[in-house]
Amino acid sequence: MTTKAGSMPTWTDSVIWWQVFPLGFTDAEKSALPADAPVTHRLPQLIEWLDYLIELGCNGLALNPIFAAETHGYDIVDHFAVDSRLGDDADIDALIAACHQRGVRVLFDGVFNHVGRAFPGFADVLEQREKSAWAQWFHIDWDADGYDGFGYRSFEGHGGLVALNHDLPAVADYVESVMLHWLDRGIDGWRLDAAYAVPLEFWRRVTDRVREKYPDAWFVGEVIHGDFPEFVEQGGLDSVTQYELWKSTWSSLNDGNFFELDWTLKRHLEFCQVFVPMTFIGNHDVTRIASQLTDPRLLPLALVVLFTVPGVPSIYYGDEQAFRGEKQDREGGDDVIRPAFPADPSGLADVGRPIYRLHQDLIGLRRRETWLSTAKIETITLANQQLSFRAFDDGGHQLVVLLNSSDDEFEFPLEGGFQLLLDGHDQDQTHDGPDGTGAVVGAQGWAIVRPES
Repeated sequence: MTTKAGSMPTWTDSVIWWQVFPLGFTDAEKSALPADAPVTHRLPQLIEWLDYLIELGCNGLALNPIFAAETHGYDIVDHFAVDSRLGDDADIDALIAACHQRGVRVLFDGVFNHVGRAFPGFADVLEQREKSAWAQWFHIDWDADGYDGFGYRSFEGHGGLVALNHDLPAVADYVESVMLHWLDRGIDGWRLDAAYAVPLEFWRRVTDRVREKYPDAWFVGEVIHGDFPEFVEQGGLDSVTQYELWKSTWSSLNDGNFFELDWTLKRHLEFCQVFVPMTFIGNHDVTRIASQLTDPRLLPLALVVLFTVPGVPSIYYGDEQAFRGEKQDREGGDDVIRPAFPADPSGLADVGRPIYRLHQDLIGLRRRETWLSTAKIETITLANQQLSFRAFDDGGHQLVVLLNSSDDEFEFPLEGGFQLLLDGHDQDQTHDGPDGTGAVVGAQGWAIVRPES
């Protein structure tokens, strides 16, 4: 069986995710609680934020790892158990139920490339060594001079993340059972962590079997670079993370080089002929977009790109409030981009309100223009610091996006007038050019218009 364009669940055409890193959001301890420690019920805090999610305009909650782990959540020791720093089965069941009562989809983070050193199978290897029946689950080199007296394959050199042997049928059976367990409990799909590090044949084998019971489940793979369509066509996934678009969005704005974004949008459209990518300008692994941009005035332009190009948009918690934070390449370097949130929305500072409102406006536009999730795009104006493109579909819908990152106002050519849909609240209002054939956009400004002819 080969996945074809349009085969993914139809509910994803209208979903907009709010991504949350639960261990950070709830200010959990940095390492697992002792076995005899009482469970800390932090997951109920997320229920207090579901109305905020909906008011923002989202209808999906994408959760980073909630499973029992040693430290940051990606060194999992039990895929069937809720991390005791977050709560228990009753807490996660209540959260899923509260989401579905509000019409909110739930996406879990599936960490299936690697496990933590305390994962029972690897713990048995550490104790029994060559005698362990679990040894075949991992890539063990008994002759290597490693820390444990032998070597093993890890994820990108991180010794605490032990890579699984995806050629072993028992590993595929295990991952299938984990996916089905949580789909049975009510989740709607899986983000597949480090999907690029796992053989495509493995993903195909597992997803085909899971779809037999849950044909509407959504599988999005974390893929940073490479042949994105291959993961869908050969791996059986529905979507992948669009890192190319993420990178070109902020670097085009920083460098005053919209030619890069234009080139990436053409690539993006090629991907969209096969699948609908997950689009984003921030997540739990990258510097906050408000810190990544060298000029904070350009943040609205990045948001406009996210919400007017085809894709399945995802908003990383705090980005909608213009949170700042730079990812650092060191132990604990992700902590600053995975911060604690207040107990409820009333604890947020007012300084983030303008960007929050802009998110609402842009998401509102996308809700009205439902065809945008699978739209086509063509460039109209292209210069170093100006870009305009037309988004359209085969049904006659269209709008034009105008982006001006320069310090001067710019007149974009538009024939026959236009209807202004949205523009930058802090800029001079977009207006007709002197000869009535263009749209003038202010410095570091943007506009979304509908041509009248």
